[in-house]
Amino acid sequence: MHIPYLDIDLPDWAGKLGGVLAFVLLLSLVHRILFAALRRLAGRTATKTDDILIARLDRPSFWLVIVIALAASGPGLDLPRYWETIWQRVLGLLTPGIFGWMLLAGLTAYRDISEVRFDITAADNLRARRRRTRIGILHRIGVFVLILITAMMMLMSIPSVRTIGVTLAASAGVAGLAIGAAAQPALKNLIAGIQMAFTEPIRIDDVVIIDSEWGRIEDIRLTYVVVRIWDDRRLVVPVSKFLENSFQNWTRETSALLGSVFWYLDPAADVARIRVKLEEVVRASPRWDQRFFNCQVTDSKQDGLMEVRGLMTAKDASTAFDLRCEVREAIYAFIRDEMPEALPRTRIMPAPPPSPSPTGLPSAPR
Repeated sequence: MHIPYLDIDLPDWAGKLGGVLAFVLLLSLVHRILFAALRRLAGRTATKTDDILIARLDRPSFWLVIVIALAASGPGLDLPRYWETIWQRVLGLLTPGIFGWMLLAGLTAYRDISEVRFDITAADNLRARRRRTRIGILHRIGVFVLILITAMMMLMSIPSVRTIGVTLAASAGVAGLAIGAAAQPALKNLIAGIQMAFTEPIRIDDVVIIDSEWGRIEDIRLTYVVVRIWDDRRLVVPVSKFLENSFQNWTRETSALLGSVFWYLDPAADVARIRVKLEEVVRASPRWDQRFFNCQVTDSKQDGLMEVRGLMTAKDASTAFDLRCEVREAIYAFIRDEMPEALPRTRIMPAPPPSPSPTGLPSAPR
């Protein structure tokens, strides 16, 4: 190929390579224009689904178009054998990697769309938490499997690595036993994570008590769970612990809870008046969900005090805790101001005076 105005002679494959590059640039320009138009159309819609999908697929689809263009135009280049081998090796590495990236972007877009559709901040969010938890765990499993398969396909495109793979496959028995024994803890938690996706002992935003700590499920990974404790600490728990050990789940079927408050009072307290005051406080509180409340004497203690228990319901665990604190403070203030005789007191019975001795003097203590 001769360029007259530069007086340069180039090999034929160089001109063809320039044509391929021009073709790739043209396709990339078409891709940019197409996605710019799609973004404008998505911005006019009320839903965020199309915005998320376009944002996730933009970059991987751009490189996918380039790789497809290079793979399609490669046979027509007539490259020297050495460069043709390098061309094929590079395409063999890039093609499965870009396809895997594209599938990974699709999986992540589906997860992001589900997070928008299923809002866990709503009052009755049981269905949303169930879907978010299952989709989140399955997304991580899919990402793990997809990355593993993509890496294997990329490595198998290298002849030397392919030969090593065949050798390892021939001795997979002994190697499999050794690898399985070494990876047993990780595999145990991985299998437990897959099991959790379908059995659902916990879900995102569940209120749990584990290791004597009260908190909410913040994140569920394949091998561990992050629990956000009430004071903003994070408790990282292996997934297998939720399947092998008992724990409390306060929102397994519903977020509504029955809260209890205890007062330890003198037996002379007028329980009927306390019951009336409790009803007044509970009914006036916006935290009460109007399902149930009660007041009973539930126990007598050895120190002479009686145990008074108040029950009240709330829509969720946080509201129930605040309602219990509100009721406890109100009843103690009522007892302090209106019923001081109900406050705990210690009764002392004085001993009788000693009997006089026959001599008229007090008898000596024994």
